[in-house]
Amino acid sequence: MPSIGIQELLIIFVILMVIFGGSKLPLLGRGMGEGIRNFKRGLRGDDSSELEEENASSSAAKSS
Repeated sequence: MPSIGIQELLIIFVILMVIFGGSKLPLLGRGMGEGIRNFKRGLRGDDSSELEEENASSSAAKSS
């Protein structure tokens, strides 16, 4: 199975720049990163960060 080289990555990057433009690429990358992180967290069953967020929001609501 052939690997992706530098030339192929540059071609993909240029195509993405044409399709999405320079301003949307960071948002696209951030969204993909968060999606992958959430997917991995779901596979592991690691809900600790979700529990921390819920605890923080409930304690903020109680103090208001």
